[in-house]
Order: sequence, then C-alpha cells, then structure tokens
Amino acid sequence: MNPGEFIKRLLVGRRLRSAQLGETLLPKRIALPVFASDALSSVAYAPDEILLTLSLAGLVAYSFSWKIAILVALVMLVVVASYRQNVHAYPSGGGDYEVATTNLGGNAGLTVASALLVDYVLTVAVSISSGVQNAKSVFPFIDGHEPWVAAGAALVLMALNLRGVRESGTLFAIPTYCFMIAIISMVGFGLFRILVLGQDIQAHSAQYGVEADPKYSAFAGFAMVALLARSFSSGCAALTGVEAISNGVPAFQKPKSKNAATTLLLLGTIAVSMLIGVVALANLTNLKLIDAPFSHYTLNGQRVEVVEETAIGQLSAAIFSDFRPGFYFVVAATMLILFLAANTAFNGFPVLGSILARDGYLPRQLYTRGDRLAYSNGIITLAALAIVLIIAFRADVTALIQLYVIGVFVSFTVSQLGMLRHWTRHLQTETKPRVRAQMKRSRIINGIGLTMTGTVLVIVLLSKFAQGAYIAIIAMVALFALMKSIRRHYDRVTEVTALDDTRQERTLPSRVRAVVLVSKLHKPTARALAFAKASQPSVLEALTVAVDPEETDKLVEQWQDAGIDIPLKVVASPYRDVTGPILDYVRNLRSDSPRDVVTVYIPEYVVGHWWEQILHNQSALRLKARLLFTPGVMMTSVPYLLESSSKAEERMVRDDRRSRRRRRRYVDQ
Repeated sequence: MNPGEFIKRLLVGRRLRSAQLGETLLPKRIALPVFASDALSSVAYAPDEILLTLSLAGLVAYSFSWKIAILVALVMLVVVASYRQNVHAYPSGGGDYEVATTNLGGNAGLTVASALLVDYVLTVAVSISSGVQNAKSVFPFIDGHEPWVAAGAALVLMALNLRGVRESGTLFAIPTYCFMIAIISMVGFGLFRILVLGQDIQAHSAQYGVEADPKYSAFAGFAMVALLARSFSSGCAALTGVEAISNGVPAFQKPKSKNAATTLLLLGTIAVSMLIGVVALANLTNLKLIDAPFSHYTLNGQRVEVVEETAIGQLSAAIFSDFRPGFYFVVAATMLILFLAANTAFNGFPVLGSILARDGYLPRQLYTRGDRLAYSNGIITLAALAIVLIIAFRADVTALIQLYVIGVFVSFTVSQLGMLRHWTRHLQTETKPRVRAQMKRSRIINGIGLTMTGTVLVIVLLSKFAQGAYIAIIAMVALFALMKSIRRHYDRVTEVTALDDTRQERTLPSRVRAVVLVSKLHKPTARALAFAKASQPSVLEALTVAVDPEETDKLVEQWQDAGIDIPLKVVASPYRDVTGPILDYVRNLRSDSPRDVVTVYIPEYVVGHWWEQILHNQSALRLKARLLFTPGVMMTSVPYLLESSSKAEERMVRDDRRSRRRRRRYVDQ
C-alpha cells in the first residue's frame, strides 16, 4: 500500500462494496442526531439573534421576545406537519427539488435546488462559526483566530463524513443527545427554581441598561414593525434543517417513510420545547444581549464595555451558579452541537448534488459514491465552499446570519405549492372515499404551510435584504444560471455524439498512416516500432525533430547501421521546438489526405516513483495534450518499464491480494 492510500484508509476506513449499502441505513435513534442536529442546534443561536435585534430599540423591546419565539415555534410546527406529507408522497430522496420539478416544472425545481445548495453551505458556515464563538468562553486563546479555527473544524467534519453516514451518525449521536439533555435539564431546573422555589435568579447582563440605536429609539409606528419583522426573520433560523429529512428518506431503515415522518415529529417537538424554554428563561432572568456597535450596555447612565456572552452561556452560569459541573456540561454540549450541526448539511448537500448530477445539472462526478458509499465529491465540495465563506466573513455569525434563512424559505414555499398541485392532481383520479378524505386533509395542511411560509418569506426578504440577504439571492441566481448552462452543455454533447442514420461514424478510413516518434535509438523506440509494425498500417514511418544537428546526424547514422526497414523522416526546427514541428507534420498529413487516419505512436517510460515522473515523459504529455484537439489523429502510448516500475507493480499486487482477501471475508460473512 502506497503512502497516499495508507493515509486515505486511515482517515476514511476500509472500502465498502455496493452490496453493503443496506448496512449503512439508519435507525430512528441515529437518524435523529444525523438529520436534526441543525434544527436542534438553532436553539443555541436563534434566541441570541432575536435578542440582539430587539436590543436596537432598547429595554422596552425585550418584552416582545417571547411573542416572537411563540410565532417562530408555530411556524416550525406547521412546517413539520407539512413535511410529514412530503416524506410520505415523495420518499425517493429528491425532497423539495423532486416535489417542485414533478408538479411545477424544471425551472421551479432548479430554483429550489439552487436555494437549498446555497443554504446548505451557509448552514455549515453559520453552525461552525457559532460553535467557535461559544468555544471562546472556555478557550479564550481562540479570540482573534476564529476563521482559521472554524476552517479547521470544517475539515474535521469533512473527514468524519467521508467515513460514511452511519459511522459519522453514530459518532455524532452522543453529543446531540447530550445537548438535548443539557438544555432540557437547564430549562427544567431553572423554571423549578424560579417558579416553584421562588428564587430570584438574574443573568449576568441583568444589571445593565441598554442604550438603543437612534433609528429605533422611538420604537413606534413603522420603525417598530420593521424591527419586529427583522427580529422574527432572524429567529426563523430555527427552521433551517427541517427539510433535510425529506432529502434523506432513502438513508432510513424500512419502513422508510414512516420512520422519516416519526423522526420529523420528534425533531419539531424537541426543538420547539427547547426554544420556548430558553426564551422564557431569558425573560425571567432579565437576560440582555446587544448588537454592538448599534446598541450599548449602560451602568448608572454611563456606557460600559462588557465581554459579551451568549444566551446559553449566561443562563447556564446563572442557573447552575452553585453547581459548576452543570455549567461546563451545558457549555461543552452547546459548543459540540454547534460544530456538529453542520453534519445535517453534510448529509443533505451531497445527496441533492448527486440527484442534480444524475439529471445533468451538475458535474457527473457528484453522482457517484465513494469508497465508504458516501457521496465523497459532494462532501469535499461543500467543505471547500463553506471554508471560503467562513474566511471571507471572518466567522462572524451576525454577518452570516443575514444571508441565512432566505434559501430555506424559498424551498419551503415552492415545495408547499408543489404539494398542493400534487394532491389536486391525484384527487382528480382517486375514487376511494377514505383515500380522498386523507388527501384533502393533507392538502389543507400543505395549504396552511404555503400561506405561512410564503408570508415568512416576504417578511424575511423585506427585513433582511439591505442587511446582506441580497448576496444570498445573487448566489442563488448565479447557481441557477450555472446549472442551466451545465445541462445545455450535456444536452449538446449528447446530441453531437449520438449515432445517426448516415453511418458516417462507422465508415472505414481510406488508409491508416502510422508515425512513430523517435528521439534516440534505444529499446523504447524499438518496442514502439515493433508494435506499430504489428498493427499493419497502410503506411509506416518514423519521425524525429532536428533540434541538435550533431545528435540528429548521429541518430540517422545509427538508423542506417541498424538496417531498420522503416523510413526515418527528419523535420527541421530552427527554434529548437519539438512539439510545433510534429504538430505541423501530422496536420499536413491530414490535410493532404482527409480520409486517412493518422496514428501517432509515442514511446513512454513507466516509472515506480512519483519524482521520476517529473524527470521523464514531459514532452510526451505536451504532445498528447495538443494532438487531442487534432481531428482524425489517434495517439498510442507504448510503455517501456524501467527497473523502478517493478516496485510499483509489487505495490499493486499487494493491494490486489488485500482486496481479494476482503472480498473472501465478505462472502464468508
């Protein structure tokens, strides 16, 4: 095994056969952390975004936080109920893209796909950046290095997901369940202390006042409506990730649709409970967050500089003030879930990318599975795009969150419209009363979902457009155009390469002219000449380029002395170029006899070490690259094995033996 293969196996694990795909399917207990970590983790930053936005209007605006949280929770429950209809109607894994394409047409499907792809990249960037921000309260040395720490975390997640959905899901299950236990325990214990024991628990920021942004200081009329809408749209980040289950139905164990719908219900119930609980505690403990530099903390009427902590950090410190292990458990679990929340995107993006590649809208390389039956190319692409975004925005959650949510609500809205079309179409042909009643009920649910998600989409667009959402919209439009152009290219290639009735491509050439390239007379040249002669071309000749007159004269003399019965043509090169004269000679042969086929034989060394490749075959590589664009010309590489190639052969033989042993073990099992 060569070093590269050893490192790959160490990081990714042993290869899996296609027949082992069933072993990677997920039970509900693993599927919940795999597909729901994004939506669950939003509990860690959605309340922060609500409070940060409300801080622009000062203390009076904080009283609206619980109302906004209830509204966000209501939207989430409606979306969950709507998507439970989706997973039953379209269990193939296409999700919103399949729903929109089937019911509304290709452009609607591509609109959803471009929105989801952009949102998946943002999910990784926001989740990891938020995790880094939370980690600073435990690891202060991160301060100032957030982008690079976040980029490193993205690479780690990429490596873990390359090992496969089930293996990464098992690894991520423990932190996800720990986070659920941590938040539910914190909320339950905090409410018990405040409401039952009557204790006065105050967050660290409760002692401060808040100086509002002058634009919102009046907090009345249009300014109040705009700020509440903006706060609501930021809180709707809690809904991201809900759609991932509809894209991942094929990854569930049978019965797939039922298990996916159950997992979706669990996701909605747990996420809503935790979100409402955190916001309720924030109100009861008078917790505050400010959006510096637009709003400021004050103490005794004077501005003060305070090291800002997240809502979860402040609440856990206040509630577990006499039990520090509880505080560290909550902070550690929150930090981990925020990093691992990106795992939802690492499962959704590659699957959607594979479906789009299958349909010809993305490069075909994204369609196939890797060694571990995961869509490796899609995972690597997602990590690369997210790292670019993290570094560009310096892992700033507040800046990234403004780009967020747009994509997911575009997909929500278009998908619900597609489901309405779906049920209406099926009701026209269905005759069974019981089935019709069920379809009508599903249509009502999707109709409510369409109304609510469409309304939220309008609010999000209006409130976030100026704050940076236009960047996400531009990215979606650009991706839509790119996918359309890729599809046009594939369609054009299919059209050009298709066989027609003229049988033009099957017409035999008049003659085959063989040209063997010669640099010196040695064993590789002799092998190439013998191989070309054995193919019995109509015309056979050798060709050399006169770069050095002395070397050329020497070669001609050796050729004559060896008595080789193949004519040697010498082409002049006054500027010492090798590639150009050969190309001109071959092209002239083609222009003189257009119905002939010219076959160029190129002797090449087969080496055993990567560094030897740098020392050999460079002229051959350049020639092949240029000849590829010459019509009517074929290239044949004639290999000659150097001594070092035996080592490479030994490595391949060892790898083949290992592969056969693995296959035998698999068959025995």
